[in-house]
Amino acid sequence: MFVHNTWYVAAFAAEVESGKTLARRFLNEAVVLFRTADGQIAALEDRCSHRAMPLSAGHVEGDIIRCCYHGVEFNRLGACTRIPNQTRIPPSANVRHYPVVEKDHLIWIWMGDAALADPSTVIDSPEHNDPAWTWRPYNFHVKADWQLIIDNIMDLTHVPYIHARTIGGNPEQHYGADTKVEFDGNKVTLLRKMPNSVPPRSYVDAGGFKGRVDRWQEVRFEPRLGMTCRVNAGGCDAGTGAYEGKRDNGFMLANNHFITPETDKTSHYLWTICTTASKESGVPDVLFDQFFDTITEDEETLQAQQLRIDDNPGRPFVGIASDGAVNQARRVLSNMFEAEQGELVAAE
Repeated sequence: MFVHNTWYVAAFAAEVESGKTLARRFLNEAVVLFRTADGQIAALEDRCSHRAMPLSAGHVEGDIIRCCYHGVEFNRLGACTRIPNQTRIPPSANVRHYPVVEKDHLIWIWMGDAALADPSTVIDSPEHNDPAWTWRPYNFHVKADWQLIIDNIMDLTHVPYIHARTIGGNPEQHYGADTKVEFDGNKVTLLRKMPNSVPPRSYVDAGGFKGRVDRWQEVRFEPRLGMTCRVNAGGCDAGTGAYEGKRDNGFMLANNHFITPETDKTSHYLWTICTTASKESGVPDVLFDQFFDTITEDEETLQAQQLRIDDNPGRPFVGIASDGAVNQARRVLSNMFEAEQGELVAAE
């Protein structure tokens, strides 16, 4: 199941270099990304209309991309602008272009109906531009269904088990956390409080805690603004007002998960880890390395799940009490998918 009418992160902005092409597959469609001479991002179907040669194998020059097979040229909107030794250019020579937005060091792409793409709705990632935050980007290729990644983020009770060596903590504290799930039909918010907790290793390294802490985990999922899960987490010395908003005496994390389907069983998992810990202290680098290990553990888990799902694709999952936010997230995605299917039927 793919939801087309929303924004997905196609790449980090730094990945698309001037004069070069970047080939990726999104929602089972081959796409080429490139920059024009003035730095604008373009996204076209990665197939020349002449003989189906991938345009990503071609050359970017000024404002056009040139097919390496017979020299046919296209502008950033997919219009064929030149066919060597031919003056007439048939309309069928044009290729599909996809709306794109460059924002907060990210390149977002719209794979659905271009007429519905509204750049103003793209969700913000303010930590990427705020000097109070230090951040690092990562790009994982995960051999698993994209919805499994979202499930994983929306149910954080897996943290003490899968991530026992890094951000884990005590399993009983995680399952006993004060948990609240908010749902308004479009957005799912998961709020978790773990007061008086023993801090995991990564929190001790980042915050220098000597005793117990009040931890929080807040996850926001609003796919109509972009297929991402924004996680705000952190800890403060226990009893110092973390749950009343007094968090300056601890440290905060913003973990932004950008999930983009590649195929039915593979995904682009782009994410950034951001922290308010002082850059000069060296703590961010330690923390970022630990979170790389953390997400690697998630990647291994997701791929193991996918293998077992493939053994018996029709076998349903058994629900447990901690599935509340997962179920609501799936509900939002299902509603979006069904709405798109209804629009397609109506158009026919």
